[in-house]
Amino acid sequence: MNDDRRELGAFLRTRRARVSPAELGLPSGGRRRTPGLRREEVAQLAGMGVTWYTWLEQGRDIHPSASVLSAVAGVLGLTVDERAYLFDLAGVPRPVTDTARPAVDDAVLDLLARLGEVPAYVQNASYDLLAYNDAFRFLITDLDELPVEERNTMWLAFTDAAWRAGMPDWESVTGRMVAHIRSQTAPGADRAKVTRLVTALGERSARFRELWERHDVAAPRSSVKVYDSPRWGRLSFTVVTTWLQPGQGERLLVHLPADAGTARALEQAQASRSAAEVSGGSAAPAAGGR
Repeated sequence: MNDDRRELGAFLRTRRARVSPAELGLPSGGRRRTPGLRREEVAQLAGMGVTWYTWLEQGRDIHPSASVLSAVAGVLGLTVDERAYLFDLAGVPRPVTDTARPAVDDAVLDLLARLGEVPAYVQNASYDLLAYNDAFRFLITDLDELPVEERNTMWLAFTDAAWRAGMPDWESVTGRMVAHIRSQTAPGADRAKVTRLVTALGERSARFRELWERHDVAAPRSSVKVYDSPRWGRLSFTVVTTWLQPGQGERLLVHLPADAGTARALEQAQASRSAAEVSGGSAAPAAGGR
């Protein structure tokens, strides 16, 4: 056994020991010889065999794929730096992206850009914002200025004061959002991420705790959303959801204008951007920009 394999096993064991079963929605009853998760629990949540995961911790000469390592990292809640270390120890090239979130296909990114002033974004089963166009980026605040881990629609709705102020029907919207997240049945590591999000929101938001305790369930559907944009005023959108990869829960959400006022605001945003491009100046923020 070489040093990297030995360190890989020790690293996984220490990361496993620090994860509370309750944190992932697992029963904590019964006697546990060591703190944290059991090997079989990690394997089950990561969608892999117990024997295979055991070999990883034992430092056996096996060759896990990038997808297997990503699943394990998700279950164990590894940071970006810890994920990179895990891949290095396993001798697997690090993912191209510099975050724990999966890359979005180039074709989908092109589609987002072609939607112009129509706000649109891609999110996963745990409500992380994986990609968005400028129209959505500037809808309330500049999303690019937020830490990557806070670019999450659930997190923004319950913890960000600017987003709460920008949602005039915040009470009803957050009720639907919590019913949606309870209905999610994402497998493996995605479920672990959803559970971590629920735990974090419960610690941060009294409103979330109140809604979660109601046990309401509702699948996400097309709906009308209203925003109070700092730049464009009140905007109403019909939000159309399209699942991109059902197995991974990734979905594209497109905001279509629901009334004439919103349509005019989007047209004005497009005209402002086009004029700025013709004059060689900097483009104005998209609809909803600051």
